[in-house]
Amino acid sequence: MVMHKRARIIYNPTSGREALRGDLVDILAVYEQAGYETSAYATTPEPNSAKNEATRAAKEGFDLIVAAGGDGTLSEVINGIAGLKQRPTLAVIPAGTTNDYARALRVPREDPIAAAKLILKTNNRFKIDVGKANDNYFMNIAAGGTLTELTYEVPSQMKSLFGYAAYFAKGAELLPQIKPVEMSIKYDGQEFRGKASTIFLALTNSVGGFEQIVPDASLDDGNFSLIIVKDSSLVGMLQLMTKALKGTHVDDPRIIYAKAKDVMVTPLDDQDRLMINLDGEYGGDAPMHFVNLKQHLEVIANLDEIPNDALTADMKKYEDDFVRGVDELADQTAH
Repeated sequence: MVMHKRARIIYNPTSGREALRGDLVDILAVYEQAGYETSAYATTPEPNSAKNEATRAAKEGFDLIVAAGGDGTLSEVINGIAGLKQRPTLAVIPAGTTNDYARALRVPREDPIAAAKLILKTNNRFKIDVGKANDNYFMNIAAGGTLTELTYEVPSQMKSLFGYAAYFAKGAELLPQIKPVEMSIKYDGQEFRGKASTIFLALTNSVGGFEQIVPDASLDDGNFSLIIVKDSSLVGMLQLMTKALKGTHVDDPRIIYAKAKDVMVTPLDDQDRLMINLDGEYGGDAPMHFVNLKQHLEVIANLDEIPNDALTADMKKYEDDFVRGVDELADQTAH
């Protein structure tokens, strides 16, 4: 009896203005061509729909799980399989707003069929790091502090219509409200104790679509890129944001930039709430313990393009526009 490899496509039927529906037959055909007996599952509004299906498929022995949708769908799928002993290979078909992880893996973001066809390439897979935050998992970024709260406050419809510009508009609105939190951050035998406005732990170099905020991130070295932002003044934050978009912030004395495998974040005042954002969604409150699980998942990626370090053309316009807007806001504040 010939044993076939099996693939399960977990797709969000509402992602990308429902564009995935029209491509699904062709996507299924691509994985069949690659030798996988392929089936599909449409997520539902029920909580953890994608996560539960990913766990079920993995436990039934599927060789490949394809997360088709936005970063939220992908995050659920990873949380469904990362805690298992036997983990299937993961493929990504992006259909959301930012698609940070697909950007980091150089998966085509505008063409779902082209994204699926990466499975046909010979040099197409490697093992990536996964972050663990208490009992949850994340594949791109964990963050805490006032700046990260804008992710929760931007309406989903606004994200779909305006993309990154929606985040920047809300971010500019929140800047005057930034309140630092007194915290302890222990990382690989070191400790920061003091006030910080924002903390990032990144696994890739794509944060909100920008690739210079963590310019030297590695996908598989077992380290988080840790950023602690100490400055909380309006002018200071504007200056740091401008620097971050250009990749010149890492040596700024208002920032701690380090590599770490194990990070513990604890607010020092019981009255301070420090909400933690995991891959764009609320992931619980600190205290929180973060561990980098080195090379924990095998993924399908566009390995021929991952070494390229230039900004993608579509993001260059957004970054130029944002830097210009930050400069104007800083001038207004100064006067």
